[in-house]
Amino acid sequence: MSSFQNSPLSAENYEQKVQDCFNEVYEQIDSSYDKIGQLIDQILLDQIQPNVSNLSFQSISNQPFILSSLTFSNDYINPILTQQIISELQPSIKFIVQREVKNKEQILTQLFQSKLDKEIEQRKKEQTIYMEIIQKKDKEIQQINQNQYIEEKQKKQIIEVQNLNQFSFELIIENSIKQNETCCAIAFNSDQSIVVAGCSKDIKVFQHILGKLDQIQLLSQHTQNVNTLNFMKNKNNFISGSDDNTIIIWQMIKHYQWNFQQILNGHSGSLICLLLKNTDDLIISGSYDKTIKFWIKQDQWLVQQSINDHSNCVYSLCLNEQQNKVISCSNDKQILVIEQQKLDQKWIVTQKIKVDQYGYRLCFINDNQFTFQPYCTEQMQIYEIDINKKQYRKTKEITVNCGTSNESCLFPQQYLKSRCLLVNKNGKNINLIRKKENGEFIVEQSIEFSTYAICGSLSQDGEYLITWDDKSQEIQIRKCKE
Repeated sequence: MSSFQNSPLSAENYEQKVQDCFNEVYEQIDSSYDKIGQLIDQILLDQIQPNVSNLSFQSISNQPFILSSLTFSNDYINPILTQQIISELQPSIKFIVQREVKNKEQILTQLFQSKLDKEIEQRKKEQTIYMEIIQKKDKEIQQINQNQYIEEKQKKQIIEVQNLNQFSFELIIENSIKQNETCCAIAFNSDQSIVVAGCSKDIKVFQHILGKLDQIQLLSQHTQNVNTLNFMKNKNNFISGSDDNTIIIWQMIKHYQWNFQQILNGHSGSLICLLLKNTDDLIISGSYDKTIKFWIKQDQWLVQQSINDHSNCVYSLCLNEQQNKVISCSNDKQILVIEQQKLDQKWIVTQKIKVDQYGYRLCFINDNQFTFQPYCTEQMQIYEIDINKKQYRKTKEITVNCGTSNESCLFPQQYLKSRCLLVNKNGKNINLIRKKENGEFIVEQSIEFSTYAICGSLSQDGEYLITWDDKSQEIQIRKCKE
């Protein structure tokens, strides 16, 4: 109290001076606060830079200049009062500084975390791209290795074929079976243990053992002649096409017992030719109604699309090795090349080949070459792809026996790659043709019948040739002998 009594000022003036002192303290606190903020911002910038500052936030909160910088220009203020004011303000100032330091620290931590997250995300993206590149390279290497394996295997097969002696198919007379009803289609399963034959409107199922046939079942579901039969590749189910315009899927329900699974209706004319993809999930059919239909397997078989580019009945179809290309021939003197698109899997006609004489049968030799047999001529035509134009063109003709001016559209042309063997039915003759390593086609054997009404098939191992003709009215089996 003595200090107040010694003051020359009045009470009112003294109170005003004290208020001025507080105002000046507040201003200096604000100034110090700004300096603290600037210092913290500078530290924040330094932390973001590559060379991080060694200053810590704790050191900021203990900076002595904050309090020592509180000076007063008014000399009338008692120093004791000044120290009391400073003492009172010091905890508040320290709290403010610590709070601000904490806020700045949180901001910096968030910035560091954000920067770290971005860095991690970028590394993940780079790793993903790297893994995709590695996987792509692995696939390319696998494809190259697979192609090399296939190429070596094909070369080996060709060499083995070239080393084979001349062959001939000899009739096993004692194993012939009398068949008076017209037989229009015959097919082996994949291991040659089962044979099916379309006998009029019925299908006879035989067990095949070493050239001998034993009938085990008779299937009656079609109402008219069965014209075409095909076994599936991966099971003993098979399909049939008939003059009643239907396709039937036959399912093996138990050992050597079949039942029809589904009847496919979609054609308005007789079924003449059928194909099955190696994966057993696609059927391709050709008909007298001029159309080619593609049937896909879902819960049930259904039509995926139709090709309507032929203007007359479709006689023959063949799939290439890669199973992405189909050729067809018709009475309209056209050969169609139909390719499957990679993006939408649709089939489109990519080439129409005009021929002078229509034919009943054609067959792929490989992806780049196919054969076509014009109606009742003694020349079989070879078509090869022009690599530059991506189009097939006729390159040569092979002389083959015919022996008649009449022909039947039964007995599809068949090529067995494992033996480089082509079966060509032409008029009264079945021509067995071998493709040599130099690309030449040589007729090894020509079997002449007394009629052009012949149907038949070659087993997948090339060991047995089975036929029916309307003169002998027998199902005959021939075995290959070298």
